[in-house]
Amino acid sequence: MKKRHLILLMSFIINISSVQAEALITGQAPAGQDIKEIVNIVQQFMLASMASDKETTDRYLATDAKITFTGGIKFAKPEEIGVFNSKRYKQVKKSIERWDVTYDSDELIVYSMGTLYGEWLDGTPFEGNRYIDRFVIVNGKITKMDVWNDSAELMLQQK
Repeated sequence: MKKRHLILLMSFIINISSVQAEALITGQAPAGQDIKEIVNIVQQFMLASMASDKETTDRYLATDAKITFTGGIKFAKPEEIGVFNSKRYKQVKKSIERWDVTYDSDELIVYSMGTLYGEWLDGTPFEGNRYIDRFVIVNGKITKMDVWNDSAELMLQQK
């Protein structure tokens, strides 16, 4: 991994870990399941994937998981996300405002919502870039991850 990718990922990790205690958690879990433990699966996965900790991401991610990023871009492995982000941002941080949890049959669905902020590749700062990440968990493993944000629209405005 290139040094720039590692710096980008490390700044993301620091911010995620600093806002977890403040983020609102809403929703409901099936009987006998703790909503905070469900959110913790996603939190631990996010932290591990940003640190390229394959052992930990493998613990939380199903082997046949589907990862789809903004623009419909599909990834086979979580570590590919950092490479993708390094082509968009010089630095990016995530301010998590809330977690919403729901379920349908055997699927637990976790939404992480907030804003991105940081610097574009040319060094121009940005903030208020809305994002939503959606995770589907089955039997304690993330089977699907979908990511949406306003980056493409904001980059177009920058031109």
